Amino acid sequence: MSQAAPTQPDVQQPDWISRWQGIARRIRVPLGFAAAALYLFELWRRAPRPAAVAWSLALVLPGLWLRGYAAGYVKKNQELTVTGPYAHVRNPLYLGSMLIAAGFAVALLSWPMALVLTLGFTVIYVPVIASEERFLRAAFPGFDGYCLRVPRLIPRLRAAQSPRSQNAAGAFSLSLYIRHREYNAAIGATLLYLSLLLLRPMLAAFVNVPR
Repeated sequence: MSQAAPTQPDVQQPDWISRWQGIARRIRVPLGFAAAALYLFELWRRAPRPAAVAWSLALVLPGLWLRGYAAGYVKKNQELTVTGPYAHVRNPLYLGSMLIAAGFAVALLSWPMALVLTLGFTVIYVPVIASEERFLRAAFPGFDGYCLRVPRLIPRLRAAQSPRSQNAAGAFSLSLYIRHREYNAAIGATLLYLSLLLLRPMLAAFVNVPR
């Protein structure tokens, strides 16, 4: 969703969201290092197959498009965005990230990488989404109705119709896309693909790599 910056839960309600957020904050950085180390190990273990890298684009490119499309609509903390991709799914930014991550797991043909990424998204995104939904429910009276019309992560094919009282006339804004610096996702994906092509030969210059 990313329509709101995560807020601290009410201190009088130490529920599962606050507890899980505490766990996520503690393990987020170590999990990131573990994923990076596993990525290097998988590259060292075997060279990426060109066919797998090509197939990965079927996930990565739609993921990048979805994130960019959503970034051009959402106005964080200002209004409840219900148009564009938000008429199909409540969390298009997170769904796009999941597609990108799945794509790179396919590129490596790595089940361990897929498991680590799945664990990371579960531990990090579940409490973040829950926290954001709590904020949006409190900030925007129409949020519960929006939730009834639009699924959380599995998109509906037809755009949901929104009441006139909500922002039903939104359009993609390039300035919003730039303000959210969503181009960084495309840059990051490009660097990862370059690493798939070039990093293993570079590793071979310093260590023996399996053939």
